[in-house]
Amino acid sequence: MSRMMQQYHDAKNQHPGMIVLFRNGDFYELFEDDAELGSRVLGITLTKRDGSIPMAGVPVHKLEHYLGLLLRAGHRVAVCEQMEDPDPKKKIIHREVNRIVTPGTVTDDGLLDPRAPNHLVAVAPGKPGFFGLAWVDLSTGHFAATDVPAPRLQDELSRLSAVECLYAEGLTNAVSQAAGTYLPKSRVARPDWTFDPATALAALKTHFAVGTLTGFGFDDAQSCLVAAGAVVIYLQETLKASLQHIRRLRPHRPDALLTLDEVTRRSLELTRTLRDNQRDGSLLSVLDRTVTPMGARLLHDSVLAPLTDATAISARLDAVEELLKDHALRQSVRDQLDACSDMQRLTTRVSTAKAGPRDLAAIARTLRHLPAVKAKLTGRRSKLLQDLEKRLELCPDIRELLDKAIEDDPPHIAKEGGVIRPGFSAELDELRALTTDGKNWIARYQAQEITRTGIGSLKVGYNEIDGYYLEITNANETKTPPEYKHQKTLKNAKRYYTPALREYEEKVVTAQDKSRALELQLFVTLRDQVAVQTPRLLNTAEVLAALDMLAALAELAAARNYVRPAFVEEPVLDIRDGRHPVLDQILPPGTFVPNDVAFGPDDGMFWLVTGPNMAGKSTFLRQAALITLMAHVGSFVPAKSAKVGLTDRIFTRVGASDELSRGQSTFMVEMTEAANILNNATARSLVILDEIGRGTSTYDGVSLAWAMTEYLHDTLACRTLFATHYHELAQLAASLPRLRNYNVLVRELADEIVFLHKIAPGNAERSYGIHVARLAGVPGSVLARATAVLGTLEKGHDLSNVPAAPVAAPDVTRPIPLPTPATPPRIEPPKPKIVQPPEAPRRKSKPQAATGPSLFGDGDDVPF
Repeated sequence: MSRMMQQYHDAKNQHPGMIVLFRNGDFYELFEDDAELGSRVLGITLTKRDGSIPMAGVPVHKLEHYLGLLLRAGHRVAVCEQMEDPDPKKKIIHREVNRIVTPGTVTDDGLLDPRAPNHLVAVAPGKPGFFGLAWVDLSTGHFAATDVPAPRLQDELSRLSAVECLYAEGLTNAVSQAAGTYLPKSRVARPDWTFDPATALAALKTHFAVGTLTGFGFDDAQSCLVAAGAVVIYLQETLKASLQHIRRLRPHRPDALLTLDEVTRRSLELTRTLRDNQRDGSLLSVLDRTVTPMGARLLHDSVLAPLTDATAISARLDAVEELLKDHALRQSVRDQLDACSDMQRLTTRVSTAKAGPRDLAAIARTLRHLPAVKAKLTGRRSKLLQDLEKRLELCPDIRELLDKAIEDDPPHIAKEGGVIRPGFSAELDELRALTTDGKNWIARYQAQEITRTGIGSLKVGYNEIDGYYLEITNANETKTPPEYKHQKTLKNAKRYYTPALREYEEKVVTAQDKSRALELQLFVTLRDQVAVQTPRLLNTAEVLAALDMLAALAELAAARNYVRPAFVEEPVLDIRDGRHPVLDQILPPGTFVPNDVAFGPDDGMFWLVTGPNMAGKSTFLRQAALITLMAHVGSFVPAKSAKVGLTDRIFTRVGASDELSRGQSTFMVEMTEAANILNNATARSLVILDEIGRGTSTYDGVSLAWAMTEYLHDTLACRTLFATHYHELAQLAASLPRLRNYNVLVRELADEIVFLHKIAPGNAERSYGIHVARLAGVPGSVLARATAVLGTLEKGHDLSNVPAAPVAAPDVTRPIPLPTPATPPRIEPPKPKIVQPPEAPRRKSKPQAATGPSLFGDGDDVPF
């Protein structure tokens, strides 16, 4: 084995489970199994070294690109760098791993999504039926933990969208079974000792320099602290840098947040769409009008974990309302924030000694905007804006230091020079003068020697081989002073040097190297000085993030004519002219049809919604849930008015899906989701059901839907919207006093129907499935046959009486799908065919004064 391959194997042995990128000249090379994996993941050519060792490589200048591909595929990477320049006298170059990059520990902007968190999680065994869970976003320093019931582990992992997960080797099977497919691609089975309670807790206490975690809101016996300690140990081993930006461990308190399980988050398309798993088209994409990455990440977390404390929600709404009403204030604040950089991730890179000159320059530029931001917040009425103004630290000492030291537009790499401003260091200025004043010195020296020797053609020159020299033509050779030392003979001239020239040459040649070395030293010292101020900078970053989110929600409300929701303690929901927040922005202006929803003592708590496919039932159900969620985030909502009862959970059971990887059919998934609702919903929950029992026989399905409806109505008594094609369920209105029948109106025009997209009392008697099949392009012969069969069924005849289908040639052409006619804006809806009993007069409820533990909430996801 060659000495170079021995270096490679040493690096592999020291970093088990990692891909080693081995620097060799202008390439990072991969060998053996790494090469074969790299060829598949990176799409690079697989070759062989020495005829037998698999090898592949990537250019040095494209390292970050290929690192991103490896990280997104879930791999961890060790970069083995050449630590010295090649030397012909040495047979082997010294190499060592100087950089470890994993999906959960990356801090480089180019490898991160600026608008989403990047979570590393750890799972530890807890008391029976529980796991300890801890997570950190190393790029921002956010660190939190909680004990999770085993059935909730998947939901929490889904909420966090973890990119890397740690667990003890001995716990591999237990974690895999509990987390299932929600474990990220990067799964790291760590030595069991790193999850030893005593070891992990000691690491945690040492990092925070405390004797107990009680001051952070934990009991030292909690299993989540073991997970948190394991995270710290992993970061210390992997990062090999300061973790001072991880300032505290926050307790995650689910009781202070509106609970959304993974099914609900996916069904409501909160951050990603169901169809293509993209951000565009999700609720977050239409809500997000933030102008900083910090604010975008906070909004992302807030959408996934809304508040449930009335005081904290009201505080946000007060701030949003003040910013909404004062357009000049809102615009000025957003302009200032738009000029700010990502202080959270910049500060993290500074504290981990990974920041470059441009990072410090970006911090300096951001700090210059803080006085204007603080001035705009002074004298505000809302308590939350007042608190943000108090917490916003201007950091004038840091700003002054950076303004004096760092150029406005420095190079990316400190070693290149040009980072430090003139006047900051006298020594550096002197060295720079030597390198920049060379031409002037040469001109002066040449003029001096011409005068002294009387040789008018004498010139002073320089090249890399001869250095500085004096050149005299052969015609003037006799005038050469005796102190000139001969250096080189040319065809028509000779070159000389003098002690003064050699002395100056030594100064100039070394001045540039000395200048760059000194400049690098000054930069590192500056970076260390800024790193000491990490807590202050991160606090400022949190304030800017909160202000950005509030101003963005106000901007959204202004642009879309949203209203402030009113909160009450009673589990009611009264939305007038509600609009789906996503479709309302995507569809052409004025085309979305608004609808009301009213839950309460006089309006019923269970709405059974029937009507044809494509008529808007699912949209109506989802918009009620999304408006409720937005209100709990602290956002204004798309409606004419909205009164929302505080909600503890939102559940959804929508559509058909299967989990073949788990051996679960569509119907099994449907029943599992229904069971989760029936077992966990409370009187304060909002339940959205879009079809139940459709994956089995009609009689089974109707029976299950009937029984679940009774259970939700009688036992749970929660607010429920249930869309169904089982028209038989409408009969339950006679026996369930809080159930109301509603349907989506249609207008029948000859052989066509018009969807009015309007919800009205009563139930539909038809689903118009054949019409929808026609729109989808089903062949005409199939539609005709289906119509004949439907006619027989509607007459109550047995299917054995259906005449045999005529033998016909296959359709040569498929009917052109007919578009749904545009909704007439002023068509009076027809009277429903089944009339509900007269509604009792609406009883007005007075809002109650809400109380809560804190203005800023208790959840780790809510820093204000």
